[in-house]
Amino acid sequence: MQDQADSGTLKRMNDRIVHRGPDDEGYYFADGAGLAARRLSIIDLNTGHQPLASSSGDSWIAYNGEVYNFSELRRELEGRGRSFRTQSDTEVVVNLYEEFGLEFVSRLRGMFAFAIFDRRNRRLVLARDPIGKKPLYYSLDERRGLVFASEIKSILQYPGIARDVDPEALDLFLTLEYVPAPYSIFRSVRKLPAGHILVYEDGRATLREYWDVRPGEGPGNFPRARDEFLGLFEEAVRLRMISDVPLGAFLSGGIDSSAVVAFMARASALPVQTFSIGFEEKSYSELPHSRRVATKFATDHHERVLSADIRSLVMELARILDEPLGDFSNFPTYLVSRTARENVTVALSGDGGDEVFGGYEHYLAQKLARCVDAPPLRPLRSLVASALRRVPPSELKKGLVNRLKRFSEGFAHSPADRHFRWMLFLSALQKSRLYSPDFLEKGFLLDLHEREPFRTFFARSRLFPGINQDLYLDLKTYLADDIMVKVDRMSMAASLETRAPLLDTKVVEFAFALPPAWKVRGETGKWFFKKAMEGILDDETIHRQKEGFSIPIKNWLKTELKDLMLETLSEKRIVAMGYFSYPAVEQMIREHMANQENHAHRLWALMQFHLWHDQFAGN
Repeated sequence: MQDQADSGTLKRMNDRIVHRGPDDEGYYFADGAGLAARRLSIIDLNTGHQPLASSSGDSWIAYNGEVYNFSELRRELEGRGRSFRTQSDTEVVVNLYEEFGLEFVSRLRGMFAFAIFDRRNRRLVLARDPIGKKPLYYSLDERRGLVFASEIKSILQYPGIARDVDPEALDLFLTLEYVPAPYSIFRSVRKLPAGHILVYEDGRATLREYWDVRPGEGPGNFPRARDEFLGLFEEAVRLRMISDVPLGAFLSGGIDSSAVVAFMARASALPVQTFSIGFEEKSYSELPHSRRVATKFATDHHERVLSADIRSLVMELARILDEPLGDFSNFPTYLVSRTARENVTVALSGDGGDEVFGGYEHYLAQKLARCVDAPPLRPLRSLVASALRRVPPSELKKGLVNRLKRFSEGFAHSPADRHFRWMLFLSALQKSRLYSPDFLEKGFLLDLHEREPFRTFFARSRLFPGINQDLYLDLKTYLADDIMVKVDRMSMAASLETRAPLLDTKVVEFAFALPPAWKVRGETGKWFFKKAMEGILDDETIHRQKEGFSIPIKNWLKTELKDLMLETLSEKRIVAMGYFSYPAVEQMIREHMANQENHAHRLWALMQFHLWHDQFAGN
């Protein structure tokens, strides 16, 4: 929304994200405001054209996502005298805004990012769903006004948008492997945080949080809790199966995706279409597990083994990602999305199970750390870490050595960062060696808990008991700004919509009301979820060790991607950029190639930043 909005600029911005909506495009241009929309047609294929007006004609909406309770909301609005021209959820959202004002967004159950231009009040409202499944970026300037889009690459089409790197965002990326909201890698562009709305009027923008999970009291006993959860989960899956186009599911063979497929099979009269990706490296491939689950539920199963030109795939993903992302699993997510898109337009996934029910190893590590942090045992940490440094990393995906080495690395970070130390990839000492003197002067050696937005999240997490504190921190950061970014960008690059029943807000709120001992019990993560799935999934699926949706990147950097790594992280390029010390980079490369240390995360993040910079920062 800006005085200089013009149709040519809107067209260029819209064309840049055609992959998000190849089926239709539309524009609204009046009153100094411009809206553009791309549409991936899923519900109401014939009359859901956007931008779309309210029944009064006073408000217009451009919208990405799905609101699953739109039928219920539509009936309520019809009872209040609202009329509808389409069968789309889009029309429900814009009319709900006019009926209930800014409080309307808390009534939406789904995944969404949208802009509503209120002509009567000269107001623009941007909103993003509670979990952050759909992205929304904006750039605010007194002269330009407000420019926004689903992806940064679209905003960069607007004249005058600066492409300077935000140094704090870069440091956060190298520390976490993702850029947390409200930062973006560009100084001139911000992310709208999950669960927030932005209201722009009279030349000013105000942010408002409309949703956050709170501590609650769950059902008093396990049988009652199990029944309540299964009812919520069944409803969440059923709602996400509403579609006017073919749909299926990602299936890794883990408990989360298998549970989704099990409930889809219950609700579907036809075999569920399922999709899996495998690898030639046996310790990384989960195809045998997904096949077993597919057989149990008689799905129409599709699988593909990754054997493409890895370097070409890396470069393709660099063109897709307009902000660096270090998550290795973007490879299989992109490939399984492309595989699914050959048959369906919508895919359900098991995303969120680990973050809301306690499935990651670092939750167990956090429990153990509370013991090892005791003063009498602290000297053992450095002794164990020193011994493990002499043990070469294993080429296997996981294993005792790799787990122990990663666990010991966590103690290099401040105990004050608690949970995050297991998810940080650069310690203060490593930064002091890697960063150039000029970059170090910017003060990025502060512990994460001393910096926003983490300071706020740490304070809020203390309202929760035990391991629920760690789950809250992941929900607000890692899930929203890494997992959801990866799934959205990789699936939408293939023009595929993904839906995550385990991240339904009712399911999330239920999970956070469960006692911590029901999340991680002894050495068992996700205890409640596993117990709830007994009798629905087989024991092997429920209790097999978590593998994760990953790739053999540490091995590829020594083989298929070695030349690309050496080119991308050459002395000439490192020195020219000015952010890093080349001797530190060269040492990491040398140690990794000699199998003395596993620097895959750090080297890959550096590569991702430089590949991103080539594509977006210099154009």
